[in-house]
Amino acid sequence: MGAADDANHRHEEASPLLPPGGGGGGAGGKKLHQSPPPSPPEAAKCCADGVPVVMGEPLGAPAPPRESWNSGVLSCLGRNDEFCSSDVEVCLLGSIAPCVLYGSNVERFAARPGTFANSCLPYTGLYMLGNALFGWNCIAPWFSHHTRTAIRRRYNLEASFGSFEAFTNQCGCCHGLVEDEGNREHLEVACDLATHYFCHPCALCQEGRELRRRVPHPGFNGRSVLVMTPPKEQTMGRGM
Repeated sequence: MGAADDANHRHEEASPLLPPGGGGGGAGGKKLHQSPPPSPPEAAKCCADGVPVVMGEPLGAPAPPRESWNSGVLSCLGRNDEFCSSDVEVCLLGSIAPCVLYGSNVERFAARPGTFANSCLPYTGLYMLGNALFGWNCIAPWFSHHTRTAIRRRYNLEASFGSFEAFTNQCGCCHGLVEDEGNREHLEVACDLATHYFCHPCALCQEGRELRRRVPHPGFNGRSVLVMTPPKEQTMGRGM
């Protein structure tokens, strides 16, 4: 029996699967200190282009606040600033030749020459058709209100008569419609159409004033105009 016990003891010491110092958890064996399992890693937080990212998915950043139009819909003569003469021109074009003003707005917004005729001619045809059939310009606004929507989206402008958030806060209703981005966009597009349909000349003038303050005419190609001024009169002085 002694030989068998010595053989088993040597086998336990030589076995790589058993801890050193004997095994079995007996009185002579040493208990192993088992480290607790590693805790799951916390959600990695970082930023991608300034937007917080958790587990590889960007968090929803708050939308920037809407800007106001530079002038109101009913501000026919615009504002008393460096663009006042341009505002008077816009008012005259919107009253006498809205087709010219609409073509100029689209050409300035598209920032490329040649779009004036592509916009002015279809508008003129719809303008004449509406006046011939119904006695007033009721067809062209359905064609031109898309430009107002594009201007509002590019420059993050409010709807025609203010933001829907302020309206819902005042009246205390329709919060569900405003909180949903899709529904709010549909409401704002409908507001653009209503503005063009019921206040068409004023809407075109407001868009013209907004674009002339934001976008240079594509004919200049963004280049500054060099103005040459004559030199000042020089006098000959007697040296000391």
